[in-house]
Amino acid sequence: MAMSSREVVRRAIEFDYPDRLPLRFASMGINDTHGVKWNQIGVGDVTQRETLDEWGCTWVRSEVANMGQVKGHPLLDWNALASYRWPDGNAPAFYEGMEERFAGSDGKYVITGIFMLLFERMHALRGFENTLVDLRLQRREMEELADRIVEFNLTIMENTARRFPRQIHGFNFSDDWGTELATFINPSFWDDFFKPRYKRIFDAAHSYGWHVWMHSCGKINAIMESLVEIGVDLLNLQQPRVLGIEEVGRQFRGRVAFDSVCDIQHTLPFKDADEISAEARLLLTHWSTLAGGFILGDYGDGTAIGVGIEKKQVMFEAFLAADAERRSQSATM
Repeated sequence: MAMSSREVVRRAIEFDYPDRLPLRFASMGINDTHGVKWNQIGVGDVTQRETLDEWGCTWVRSEVANMGQVKGHPLLDWNALASYRWPDGNAPAFYEGMEERFAGSDGKYVITGIFMLLFERMHALRGFENTLVDLRLQRREMEELADRIVEFNLTIMENTARRFPRQIHGFNFSDDWGTELATFINPSFWDDFFKPRYKRIFDAAHSYGWHVWMHSCGKINAIMESLVEIGVDLLNLQQPRVLGIEEVGRQFRGRVAFDSVCDIQHTLPFKDADEISAEARLLLTHWSTLAGGFILGDYGDGTAIGVGIEKKQVMFEAFLAADAERRSQSATM
């Protein structure tokens, strides 16, 4: 009997031999996962040119459909810290109607999460350049800021777990940590400041029985070992060419699971069907094992990266063909 979607995803993350490649591909109408989140305002109402999120950050977007960008930082002036109203993770409004979002989740792997978990929330509140400078020059204030954000996150996680025990399987979040060349800060400083704070969050997730899914853009190779050490279960990485497919595979294949696609900047927008298919095969070869370790996860909609449904179809079919081929070869060995 075929495995359920939930079991396929779990086994892929835990390297426990799923019977097929797990899929999160909404553009093809296929998804082995189901998202159930609290009432996080996040980027605000995307139909509006300017909105506030639950932290009081102002999001501004252009006439072109997009997520937007934080342009108003409530802690741009440190003097505002004394009067800043921190969001209350125990506020009932954050959880109203959440149980209804489980509809359609039967047999699927259920994911909850927090958008902009720590670093992204820090620079949304303080401003990006200020955050980088203050990590060195205003350590006490930055520690207070980071710890307040961590406490809020832990409260959201605790309330969610208490309301829905054993109903959630994964916890995902975003924190972009890299440029196209390297991490934003020195990896040793990352280990000193951020590693213990992420570990608190990861440990909490694991205590509730949740896998930890992390999304990060850029070349984050220098902090991946630290993330694995503190318990990240799955990395959502959508720029495999920037990271280095073979390089990442040599160091992390079989040690952490990946949720990925062909490169969203270098491959999908510009390469032909043969090159897309070749990269799909390369990713499965270097980032997964026969025991698991890879989930094919779509990236946004077609317009977001200038990729039509035709190219996505090519990529989708290439991954399935490559997965079927290696399973067939394994069965005959």
